[in-house]
Amino acid sequence: MRPVIGITACNRTVGSEIAQAVMNRYVRAAMEYADVAALLIPALPDLMDAMEVVGRLDAVMLTGSPSNVEPARYGDCDGDGPFDAGRDEIALGVVRRMIDNGKPVFGMCRGFQEINVALGGTLRRDTSSNDDLLRHHSPESDNLAVMFDHHHPVDLTAGGMLATEIGKERITVNSVHYQGVGRLADGLGVEALAPDGLVEAYAARPNGAPLLAVQWHPEWETGKNPDSQAFFRLLGKAARGEA
Repeated sequence: MRPVIGITACNRTVGSEIAQAVMNRYVRAAMEYADVAALLIPALPDLMDAMEVVGRLDAVMLTGSPSNVEPARYGDCDGDGPFDAGRDEIALGVVRRMIDNGKPVFGMCRGFQEINVALGGTLRRDTSSNDDLLRHHSPESDNLAVMFDHHHPVDLTAGGMLATEIGKERITVNSVHYQGVGRLADGLGVEALAPDGLVEAYAARPNGAPLLAVQWHPEWETGKNPDSQAFFRLLGKAARGEA
């Protein structure tokens, strides 16, 4: 039996109804390149507690989303929506419960931000560099291919999880985010930095289990990108207790 990972869902409007939604690219990339089975975790905290889920999972993967973490979650009083309070409650709870139970936690984009907030870190909302030379989000476009074609390099931390698995000191990543890490939570170690110093990936081993999160989107066209495949390979190893 393959290990089972939990994948966080969002509350999204589909037609005139609210749906529990996860884009296929997240699920397919994880199942194919981590070689795992998967279960979706609904963002319905009024009907489910995180503790009811974590005992049935070998690892969890927190996905990206158009919504932002509510500022009150990290001690701020202002911020730009859209927000998804249900996802916040479930995702932050799952992160804490998984760590309490010594199980792997992986994240990307919003998931990267959620893990940092769950562990006591903060977010910043303007991810343009001081000299305005590096933009972390492409110009607005309804065309996903155009949006995800916006890239920049990141420097990987020598000896870190990503650098060791990928075998490089620098890689190029897509960049589709307006928010990012403000203060990195205690206990998290930097795995990758953008040229302007923004934290783009971090890792830790709380209670012995791997935790790894990236600000970019390795699930986008994973089959064309060996560096992205390495992220999911690490997820599979972690779920199997091999990382």
